[in-house]
Amino acid sequence: MSRNRFDNLSAERQKALFEAAAEEFAAKGFDAASLNRILEKSGMSKSSLYYYFDDKADLFVTLIERALSVLFGQIGAFETERLTAETYWSDITLHYKKAVAVVGDNDWLVRFGGLFYQLRGDPKRGGPTGRLFEVIRRWTKALIERGQAVGVVRDDLPISMLIEIAVGLFETLDRWVVANWADLSEAERQALPEVHVGLFRNLLGQDQTVRQTEKFG
Repeated sequence: MSRNRFDNLSAERQKALFEAAAEEFAAKGFDAASLNRILEKSGMSKSSLYYYFDDKADLFVTLIERALSVLFGQIGAFETERLTAETYWSDITLHYKKAVAVVGDNDWLVRFGGLFYQLRGDPKRGGPTGRLFEVIRRWTKALIERGQAVGVVRDDLPISMLIEIAVGLFETLDRWVVANWADLSEAERQALPEVHVGLFRNLLGQDQTVRQTEKFG
């Protein structure tokens, strides 16, 4: 995992490193990307790089984390505690629509997503990718708890199971979007939020529990 001490590096030097890394990974892919070229372009020494990062995978995942942070700033904050029974699913859908719009203006993120999942599928090098999914799990837990509190998310299963169901579906859908984004029409891209949130609602929604009770009761 990248060292917290990296945050103490000047913003200018951080920017130089991430710009060089982004250019290299985008041009060469993860495997062919050269740390030496990144170091040469950024003006950082190899000893300094390994002071802040464990390896190339750590650098790449940290780059993704920083990029997502910037993009989420463009999408806007999602305040879970403000969700109500009436707005829960619609607000999630609206936020997803904003994300699709931002990604549409930043196609490089989709390319990096492909590299991310390529790395995630490698048992020897994919460890750092788990950091992002830990963040997703924490956010998912808060979202499910809020949904249960306002009565729109099922509570007949352990929350740990619901979290794994939600995160598993998220990764499946995200992988599919990354792999197929270039082939989707604009109309198909715009339809993704409604379709995907509908899948989450079918699995997690309290109305699904009611339908099952009626079926088997």
